[in-house]
Amino acid sequence: SCTTSPIPTKRKAKTRPEVGAKVPHDVRQRYVNLFVEEFLKTSVTVQDAFEKALAEEKTVYDRSINKLKYLSVAVNALKRLKNQSSVSVKGGNLQQLSECILNCFLITCNSMLSYSFSAEGDVALYDSLKEHILSEEILMENNYPLQHPEKSGSAILYREDYKKGITDPLKRICCRCGATYSVNQVGKHTRKEECNYHYGKGVEKKVPGGVETRYSCCEGVAGCPGCQVFKLHVHDAVSLDGFVSTLPRPASDKGCPGVFSVDCEMCYTTQGLELARVTVVNSSLQVIYDTFVKPDNDVIDYNTRFSGINEADVKGTSSSIRDIQETLLSFVSAETILIGYGLETDLCALKLLHGTVVDTSVSFPHRLGLPHKMTLHNLTADYLRRIIQESVGGHDSAEDAAACMELMLWKVKEDGKTKRW
Repeated sequence: SCTTSPIPTKRKAKTRPEVGAKVPHDVRQRYVNLFVEEFLKTSVTVQDAFEKALAEEKTVYDRSINKLKYLSVAVNALKRLKNQSSVSVKGGNLQQLSECILNCFLITCNSMLSYSFSAEGDVALYDSLKEHILSEEILMENNYPLQHPEKSGSAILYREDYKKGITDPLKRICCRCGATYSVNQVGKHTRKEECNYHYGKGVEKKVPGGVETRYSCCEGVAGCPGCQVFKLHVHDAVSLDGFVSTLPRPASDKGCPGVFSVDCEMCYTTQGLELARVTVVNSSLQVIYDTFVKPDNDVIDYNTRFSGINEADVKGTSSSIRDIQETLLSFVSAETILIGYGLETDLCALKLLHGTVVDTSVSFPHRLGLPHKMTLHNLTADYLRRIIQESVGGHDSAEDAAACMELMLWKVKEDGKTKRW
């Protein structure tokens, strides 16, 4: 199968230096686009130009020890390509490629990092993962979005816990401090009110005479005033409209449907939680798709502590959730196995209806059963002997997606040992 070199993600996972973050993602993507533009002048096909541009950018990246060096090498490479293309282009070949195609292609480049459409190497893995695919009953139990029985393009959650206690359409309950606050018809706060909250969870500890609960963020006793202050309250509802479904493959397609791991990051907007970044990793732990996403509504908080996303990331992209859905549907069919941790949250954020799911929080259950779940951090530490999510800059969706894929590769390997006996 044909493979191309993936572009590493923006942020560095401390324990995996090969992922690399010496040059920001948006800088690398800008030069990929510039290289594509030059290669389009001399290439037979658009795909050929894209692949050459990716290879050129990777060479530049590999030669650079930091951002400054990268920019120097990249500028020189671009000059060389411009000189070559000015010599090669004859008789107005560039004019034969319409401006429309060029623009559309570059828009795709902004979000689409290199990946192989061939998944033939995943055949054995796909078969081994079949027993871990969630049944419809487990999907419902874990609150996965399912097709609404009466409304096309809408989803239904069978455990809508977050709606409890809310009857007034202009009231919201803050998911951080629990306060009730008012909004107008478009979801904006009717008055500014600071939110005092704890970002950590309550952890029970045995003490002389009983059990004491303290917050993991500040060691404060349960019930003490919040250790964090934000300018406004936020809520974590998710719109259940605008969903798309993955489609069955044509009967003529006999190849492997593919196995991918997905992780999303979200931010708080006037309408609740919305998608801000999506990363897809293949079974070789290569990032094949990674893009920031522009939310449809005004952002209240980028939730950087957990999402790792800031204002510049989101403002630097033009990709909407519809663009993301279109791209995903181009290589994810109804039969493709998607792996993730608590993937119901990611599918809601992506507004994607997909039933062929492997969830690491289900495949590695908590000893106490539901609603308890092992965290991805703990699963990775326990089974892979590796620490993730340690960065003060927030989670890295590429690191989390790779961890989920590695966990299932480990699980499949262990399953194989058991079956041999």
